[in-house]
Amino acid sequence: MAASSFNGNMKATTSSFIKALAGLRRINLEGLRWRVFDAKGQVLGRLASQISTVIQGKDKPTYAPNRDDGDMCIVLNAKDIAVTGRKLTNKFYRWHTGYIGHLKERSLKDQLAKDPTEVIRKAVLRMLPRNKLRDDRDRKLRIFTGDEHPFHDRPLESYVMPPRQVREMRPRARRAIIRAQKKAEQQQQGDTYLSRKKRKNGVEPEVSV
Repeated sequence: MAASSFNGNMKATTSSFIKALAGLRRINLEGLRWRVFDAKGQVLGRLASQISTVIQGKDKPTYAPNRDDGDMCIVLNAKDIAVTGRKLTNKFYRWHTGYIGHLKERSLKDQLAKDPTEVIRKAVLRMLPRNKLRDDRDRKLRIFTGDEHPFHDRPLESYVMPPRQVREMRPRARRAIIRAQKKAEQQQQGDTYLSRKKRKNGVEPEVSV
């Protein structure tokens, strides 16, 4: 049983490598960099936005919207991608087979169990402009479930994700928090004053249970 599962995994890995190597002849690799993204623990949307920026070439000073100057993007550990909130159960992928009433849907949790590479691919492609360069940019995206890939003979560069910038609190919310803190301090000072006054008059303060 173990041998059969091992052979199945080997066949799946080999087929994924063959699929990854396919289509490279149609890409002009001259002058392109090979950027490696590690998806382990990364938030899906933030990772996809960085990949879409690199794959369009927007991080280069020579960027032009009518040219395909983006670099090759290799994404590893797609199975360890992270999502926020309740997207695992509330996000659905829907498609239609073409027959009447055949509207299909699949949750993000089921899609990750079936093929996690497709989750990242859909997230990146939906951030790209829908024009004639979209298919060429899609060929530059190579996604793998684990950390193994067939591009070890290429000059790989690991991509460092930028630090997450926490948005400053809005002034209205900040003022509301300050008002609540002042109100709590005034209430505490009032309780202290009343307890002192009762002690001065010889009345023991009531102890709340």
